[in-house]
Amino acid sequence: MNVSLFISVFIKIFFLLTPFFGLSAFMSMTKGLDAPKRRSTAMRATGAVMVVSLVIFFFGPAIFETLGITLDAFRIGAGALLFLSAISLVKGKAAPEEPEPGDDIAVVPLAVPIIVGPATIGTLMVLGSELSGPERYTGAVALLCAALGMGLILLGSRHLERLLGSMGLSILMKLTGLILAALSAQLVFTGIKHFLA
Repeated sequence: MNVSLFISVFIKIFFLLTPFFGLSAFMSMTKGLDAPKRRSTAMRATGAVMVVSLVIFFFGPAIFETLGITLDAFRIGAGALLFLSAISLVKGKAAPEEPEPGDDIAVVPLAVPIIVGPATIGTLMVLGSELSGPERYTGAVALLCAALGMGLILLGSRHLERLLGSMGLSILMKLTGLILAALSAQLVFTGIKHFLA
């Protein structure tokens, strides 16, 4: 396994999943649930993130071919969406409201579109198209590890809430936004460079 590729893809995807906004949303939406239900929701959301992300990662190229979209055009589009997500995180977008009692929030809206949003989907499709052969499987393992990391954050939400406090969470969300802004700029620049080459 290419360790440097694994680490690179893991870090990219981990921040793409906007873990601290996901944590904030999870805490807000599971406020009225007891500990076992919170754990169950966190595990089901993590499973959904893994499945959705893997499908997008592996079948992105087929979608490109079907729609007649070039990889560079999608890089630029995904970069633009990712930049908008980064801005909303830096500005401190509000977490979703607590759902009605009995609502199942694990898959929708928690996994999709809160954790795996449009910008994440676009970037995963680009990553899946850029990697081929053994590199693709290294990327898939990194993706699963990043989703697992997201799941561990959700499972430890109560402890993290006490440890970080609302101010700490806000700072981490803004830092995530800055990293996503840099990733979006890189996607757009790469797309333009290849398009003009």
